[in-house]
Amino acid sequence: MTPASARPRAAKADTVLVKAVDDARAAAVAIGSVDAVGDHLGQDTEGDRVVTHYFGCLLPGYVGWRWAVTVTRASRSKAVTVSECVLLPGAEAVLAPAWVPWEERVKPDDLGPGDLLPVSDDDYRVEPGYVTPSDQDTLEVVRDLGLGREWVLSREGRDDAAQRWSDGDTGPNTEIAKAAPGHCGSCGFAVPLAGSLGGGFGVCTNERTPFDGRVVAHAHGCGGHTDVRLPAPSEDAPEPVVDTLSYELVPLELDQP
Repeated sequence: MTPASARPRAAKADTVLVKAVDDARAAAVAIGSVDAVGDHLGQDTEGDRVVTHYFGCLLPGYVGWRWAVTVTRASRSKAVTVSECVLLPGAEAVLAPAWVPWEERVKPDDLGPGDLLPVSDDDYRVEPGYVTPSDQDTLEVVRDLGLGREWVLSREGRDDAAQRWSDGDTGPNTEIAKAAPGHCGSCGFAVPLAGSLGGGFGVCTNERTPFDGRVVAHAHGCGGHTDVRLPAPSEDAPEPVVDTLSYELVPLELDQP
């Protein structure tokens, strides 16, 4: 036996429901008003004995929207029943922008004095730390390891920070880094970070560069590298230049003894 085709059967347009334009318009007028319902725009067959009629919307502020009225009927019945009537946006409808969660809307520059930036309990960037011990010697070790806090940076948080810093303007792929005479990893002004991030990043302390106080990748660089030196002055003085082309006007002394 040949297996039946899995393709769904297309619904056949119901003649009674397709002709029920007046019933659909009356439902739209009952929801809106006579002045809110425009011309009939067409219909779609949603299923067996289910048809949706569309009408233009004339309400102010709803340009490009349309009334959608879905009608149906029982088998072997000629009575048309309205299932729902809603406003739907069309292809040229004016819509509000897509919703963006506040975590994605907030920018670093938005945080000002007195503002709070809460961290959710399920933030993957941090994970629970350890309780601070009472022994002073142990406490010093714990603090050095960064484990004396309630929350510490997670592995995913470190990876995200490293990727963000590497892709930023203090990473190795910038034009200034490519033209630099040396990398930050070998610069005396770069102080390595503590912990695992110190293997790839440091903080610039050269106040004469635009990167002072910022995290820089070891592969980053600029013209302020400590290997850059002024050329030593030459001990050989150049020969004096005598001007033999121009002349100087000297006043003539007429009264002489």
